[in-house]
Amino acid sequence: MADTTLSQEEINALFSSAAAGGDVGGGGGGGQLTPAEIDTIGEVANISMGTAATTLFSLVNKKVDISTPVVSESTWDEISAMYDKPCVLVKIGYTKGLDGSNILALREHDVKVITNLMMGGDGTGADEEEIGELHLSAISEAMNQMMGSSATSLSTMLSKMVDISPPTSELITLADSIDGAEIDEFLRDVFIKIEFKLKIGDLVDSTMMQMYPVKLAKEMCEAVASNMESDSASTVEDSAFEEAPAPAAPPPAAPAAQPAAAPPPAAPPPMMQQQMAPPPMMAAPQQQVNVSPAQFTPFAGSYPMQGVPENIDLIMDVPLEVTVELGRTHKSIHDILDFAPGTIIELNKIAGEPIDVLVNGKYVAKGEVVVIEESFGIRITEIMK
Repeated sequence: MADTTLSQEEINALFSSAAAGGDVGGGGGGGQLTPAEIDTIGEVANISMGTAATTLFSLVNKKVDISTPVVSESTWDEISAMYDKPCVLVKIGYTKGLDGSNILALREHDVKVITNLMMGGDGTGADEEEIGELHLSAISEAMNQMMGSSATSLSTMLSKMVDISPPTSELITLADSIDGAEIDEFLRDVFIKIEFKLKIGDLVDSTMMQMYPVKLAKEMCEAVASNMESDSASTVEDSAFEEAPAPAAPPPAAPAAQPAAAPPPAAPPPMMQQQMAPPPMMAAPQQQVNVSPAQFTPFAGSYPMQGVPENIDLIMDVPLEVTVELGRTHKSIHDILDFAPGTIIELNKIAGEPIDVLVNGKYVAKGEVVVIEESFGIRITEIMK
């Protein structure tokens, strides 16, 4: 997918249009937020979820589209009546930069498809599985990475560091009589609801919902407004500095009094005019310039091509993680849930085949297993180039 990172100028332009009262997602307010604040929250959510969509694409390896958000105010009773049941609620709290938390609601089918794709499946037949702890753990990790990238975008928009806590996921049947306050305190009253259209390839065409407390939404709007004011002030200062008028030139001195005009002298005779004519202009002699090619010191004297820079010693003590990989395989969630003591897992390596050696996850060598006293070791047999 294309890079969704926006420059500060683009972010300011979006918020300027929001402040002017532009329509972000067609949502309306119920009195808790002004129309301008509703639009600002919509722009914040739009930019944040654009970054999150890129992160989700890298996790599922499928095209991900998250549409323009629709912002409105709602209550827990309204959500319980309208949203599909059951669903998965993912709670994300802010630990730095913002005070509060938000909740993402995803449909059961969407969670099954996302987790199936994350586990290496093709997403088909995911509805045949029941959501368990493995699904909730996988979707929590997906939301952790998505909302982590979203927090990075928020840091840029608000000009301050924003960080989140690890998300927690819970499967809930909204048809049951569940008090919203048991999930989070802000669900007791009116809160901000943001709806997105979520598409993942041809597997998911659904709606994802994000819920904010009104206090957190207002805090975001104030931070955005403050950031815009500081940017505008700095722009005005720069413009004033660039457009400062040059110092005025001193007024010209008053002309001195001129004496009375004297009668013009009589014209000299023709012979005198010929003698008084100025000599012809002489051409200036050409200046001789010495031109020679520039001489540059070769780089080989400082860093020989066959050697390494002298300051390599500065990183000699940096620790690296060395991993010896016996083999790999792919299993479905159903197979993994059937694991028990004594289960045999067949790998993709043939007996006697060289073992892979990885340094910080990068494939660097092959080797063979040896035994050193009571420990396993590996003898390097080939270095990969």
